[in-house]
Amino acid sequence: MSLDIDPVELSVVVPLYNEEDNIDYLFERLLSVLETVNTTYEIVCVNDGSKDNTLKCLIEHHYRNPAIKVVNLSRNFGKEVALSAGLDYAAGAAVIPIDADLQDPPELIKELVDKWREGYDVVYATRRSRDEGWLKNSTAKAFYQIIGKMSRVPIPRNTGDFRLLDRRVVEAIKLLPERTRFMKGLFAWVGFKQTSVLFDRPPRYKGTTTWNYWRLWNFALDGITSFSFLPLKVWSYVGVTISFLSFIYASFLFFRTLIFGIDLPGYASIMVAVLFLGGIQLITLGIIGEYLGRVYEEVKGRPLYLVREAYGFKSQESTEKRHKSEISTQEALVISEERISKD
Repeated sequence: MSLDIDPVELSVVVPLYNEEDNIDYLFERLLSVLETVNTTYEIVCVNDGSKDNTLKCLIEHHYRNPAIKVVNLSRNFGKEVALSAGLDYAAGAAVIPIDADLQDPPELIKELVDKWREGYDVVYATRRSRDEGWLKNSTAKAFYQIIGKMSRVPIPRNTGDFRLLDRRVVEAIKLLPERTRFMKGLFAWVGFKQTSVLFDRPPRYKGTTTWNYWRLWNFALDGITSFSFLPLKVWSYVGVTISFLSFIYASFLFFRTLIFGIDLPGYASIMVAVLFLGGIQLITLGIIGEYLGRVYEEVKGRPLYLVREAYGFKSQESTEKRHKSEISTQEALVISEERISKD
């Protein structure tokens, strides 16, 4: 059931960026699954500044099925922000974020909903296996191990954004104001009663991913700097250790020269030490810069995203009607003024 007169129990949030080739099959599978869940639902699609015909396809599907709603962002803000926008617009008692590339199988939604009805607030889908090649699997495994050890909050391994969130969890996430959004960490930070279901992640249905290794590296940095101060602490300890060893070595050279009269080595060893310490300092400054850059983003206080237009939301529809009536009133006033001036 998906009638507008009924309150929405389940919202499915889909961030999209250049997913024109996947949209038809995505809705085919999503709708077939949602019709079997026996609940009222909506599909909130967030177009994250796509350059292809993604928006056009979404609007066409919206007019065919009003349960499909569209949020069109003013530009590309990134997947994490697009997902946040979807959570803001979702009205369901439970919300499920899902990727548009169909690597998150929609058929798992029924199992997520069943767990939610058992009383869990968060039901996340854990990847038992992933068909993405040795290098991608290895780097993903390393990332989850590193973030798991460094984070002050336990972040589930091999778990993406595909999960079910109770309305209380969604409202809690909406209270978090940070601009650097590492959603996996935010989902874990809010807590609540959580469980998981296992699935085998299939390859992408069509197209190529926009997540190259450079973007994945920056994503990893966002995750680490958002949920751990360990990099700053490590280099503090490294600095203390190097200073202590340097003092010991300087004392050794001083007493060796004083007692045995052995000359100090030449400039080569000094240059090695200077370059080594210079490299350490640059690395340390780089890490501090990463944190400062994120602080700078936060203090600017810009909105997280801007919406150009939205389709299918009641508040948006009333706004559009009011805007149209205001335009009609202004046109009528202009016509009246023209008639008065003629008379």
